[in-house]
Amino acid sequence: MEDSPWSPFPQLNATERPDKVAAGLLSGQVAVLVDNTPFALIMPVTFPQFLQATEDYYDGFYFATFNRIMRFIALNIALLLPSLYIAIVTFHQEMLPTPLLFSLAAGRENTPFPAFIEALLMEVIFEILREAGVRLPRPIGQATSIVGALVIGQAAVNAGLVSPAMVIVVALTALASFLIPTPSGGFTIRMLRFPIMFMAASLGLFGIMATLMAILIHLCSLRSFGVPYLAPLVPFDRYSLKDTFIRVPRWLS
Repeated sequence: MEDSPWSPFPQLNATERPDKVAAGLLSGQVAVLVDNTPFALIMPVTFPQFLQATEDYYDGFYFATFNRIMRFIALNIALLLPSLYIAIVTFHQEMLPTPLLFSLAAGRENTPFPAFIEALLMEVIFEILREAGVRLPRPIGQATSIVGALVIGQAAVNAGLVSPAMVIVVALTALASFLIPTPSGGFTIRMLRFPIMFMAASLGLFGIMATLMAILIHLCSLRSFGVPYLAPLVPFDRYSLKDTFIRVPRWLS
């Protein structure tokens, strides 16, 4: 059904919430209901919609705007924080203040792996714990993911496999990924994190910027059922920006 089935970015949105489907219908989207499934497919969608939650319209515009800005910041943290750590520690140590550089060096003194292997190891372990928490019953799954992450992280630091700074970076990245309200959008960010980490380990900050430019070019060329994926940014629509990254009051919309 998608215009670009090979793209990692979702071009339709699956939801179980009736209010979200109703809001999509009122805004001109199409909802597809299939028998024997609890999910409804909403189309077309744009990239900014994956950072918008239904609760934004139940709160005041101050809270909704603050939450959307926080989600945008969390998106960048979830996508780039491990890669920036790898690039700076591996290639660009001069960018760090001297006390911070000495602290990181002391934490990595007994670590046998480079920063990329550390990050890859911790990210894979966390993804396994996340998937295990989803598949297990809810009370057991939440306890397993939280306790498992704490135990494995502390054990890896004590064993000298990873540095304490890497555990902090992975933990912040995981927390930031939970702020993305749409599961399909969050999965895309989690998946793109790995090639950006590889480019950071290969070319440093230049590799990160080259990968981000490739992603941006792909997003600009992507369409969801004929609608530009980055609308209302590309093409630019000043009126629609009132409900994109911020939510203006009703009397101004």
